[in-house]
Amino acid sequence: MSLPKSRAYWKRLRPASLREAMQACKDHAQAVHNRGVERIAELMGQPDHWALYKWLQNGRMPACLIRPYEQACGATYITRYMAASAGLMAIDMPRGRAASGDDLMAFNGEFADALRLLSEFYKAGGKADPAPVLAALRTHLESTAAHHHNVSGFAEPELEFGE
Repeated sequence: MSLPKSRAYWKRLRPASLREAMQACKDHAQAVHNRGVERIAELMGQPDHWALYKWLQNGRMPACLIRPYEQACGATYITRYMAASAGLMAIDMPRGRAASGDDLMAFNGEFADALRLLSEFYKAGGKADPAPVLAALRTHLESTAAHHHNVSGFAEPELEFGE
């Protein structure tokens, strides 16, 4: 099985269930960081990787192990799924860097994609699948929030310690 490795794929991925979110984290760890279940369990501090297989199979993991699992996988799909299932939106903390031309073009592309899907959804009288529309709108809102934070940071600059 070939896992997608493109950054855009992982950025747009929105799991529809807790089990799917757990699987997405594992797939991300494998595709991006070349980590198998045994290595993930080791990074989580688990003595036995078979417990991790059991949690992935039934979609149940102790809550205190969700963050260590996501950190070992390098992805936050479980946290994002839990927030979305509660009607909330999780947005990455902006890094505070100036946007490049490519960033602005990607931002424009996300908006155009969301607008196109929204227009098609309304033309279908609400009978089309709302999942891709919601995913595109969520992606655009997250990008908008990040740019909002970056622009507001220019009014109150922070100290740059690493420079």
